[in-house]
Amino acid sequence: MTSTPATSRAPEDTGMAHLGQIIAVASGKGGVGKSTLSTNLALALAAQGAAVGLVDADLYGPSVPGMLGIKTGKNPSMSPSGKVMPAQAHGIKVISMGMLTDDDKPAVLRGPMVSKYLRMFILEVDWGKLDYLILDLPPGTGDTQLTLAQSFPLTGAVIVSTPQDVSLKIARRGIRMMEQVKVPILGIVENMSGFTCPSCGEVTHIFHQGGGEKIAASLGVPFLGAVPLDPAIVDCGDDGLPLVIAHPDTPAAQAYRDIAATLLRRVRAKPGLPTPFGWQWADDASTPMPAPVAGHAGGAAEVPVAMHRRDGRTLVVRWQDGHDQAIDVRDLRLACRCAACVDEMSRRAVLVPASVPLNITPTRIWSIGNYAIGASFSDGHQSGIYTFGHLRSMKSAEVEDV
Repeated sequence: MTSTPATSRAPEDTGMAHLGQIIAVASGKGGVGKSTLSTNLALALAAQGAAVGLVDADLYGPSVPGMLGIKTGKNPSMSPSGKVMPAQAHGIKVISMGMLTDDDKPAVLRGPMVSKYLRMFILEVDWGKLDYLILDLPPGTGDTQLTLAQSFPLTGAVIVSTPQDVSLKIARRGIRMMEQVKVPILGIVENMSGFTCPSCGEVTHIFHQGGGEKIAASLGVPFLGAVPLDPAIVDCGDDGLPLVIAHPDTPAAQAYRDIAATLLRRVRAKPGLPTPFGWQWADDASTPMPAPVAGHAGGAAEVPVAMHRRDGRTLVVRWQDGHDQAIDVRDLRLACRCAACVDEMSRRAVLVPASVPLNITPTRIWSIGNYAIGASFSDGHQSGIYTFGHLRSMKSAEVEDV
């Protein structure tokens, strides 16, 4: 699996700041309650006053519309700007393949069409101004996960598991996949961690207990919380009225709210540059905001915490380990490794340095996922991609301050 695409598409470069923090909810296997968690988590965030959107990214098995009581099979309306209008349910905005097809009509899609629909669900929906966009991913580590991780600047991922050993082992694979594509792990949620008696409300641990917390500790990732198994969760999902709305006083509903609160603290403390951003170089508009946590000794060498334009010809990057790096923008252009500048088979440079003007400047710099920046230049080059590791390896002069 490769984590660096050969080219970058301009429509994904800018115009995403209105989406807020993009959080993926993932699982290594099906049947662990991932969509139920995504739905109740989105509602719990909205109950705290946040503007929340929910993308049902499981194109082959969409379940979110049913959980929220959204009618399926109707063509969504379009906004005056030509974007798809999302459905609204219980205070959140929702888009799903289930809204576009009937319940008994399968989505028969090849890989390229999956990517097309995912991009449409995120970029071509009239979300308005959001604080959080929750992505309910399908189970596994396939096309959907890779497309989203490489195409969009995800704030991080929440991994859902159940207490059984087999589920925890598969969850470990999901975590490793996210780490390979540089998506931060915001934490693990242990679902179905115990049975809530419908009569007395007592929680009995009918499966193993504490497995999610143990695997989180072994992998060095946060444990966000455990959700007990409650029969009302199933009933509420079937009725289109999620648990946090229908039964807010149950232990499971409280667990969802506690997980949402813990997740918010994790998001606010996440290292690295806030994304997405689309930075216009000429007038310095939309300069990336610095990370909440400044660079420090012992920090990561390939996590940027600030970027700015020192002058018209110098990009300055501060890294989490405290290193300040100044990069001449012509050197940045010459170091491009896209398919137009480097032969994909031999990895030999095909860009002729003499063809790059001495006075070349970037026109725009944007975030790509959580692992790179993209750049377009005044010579017309549009597909420059620079992983953070590649940036850090470039020669630079020390600077006094960022």
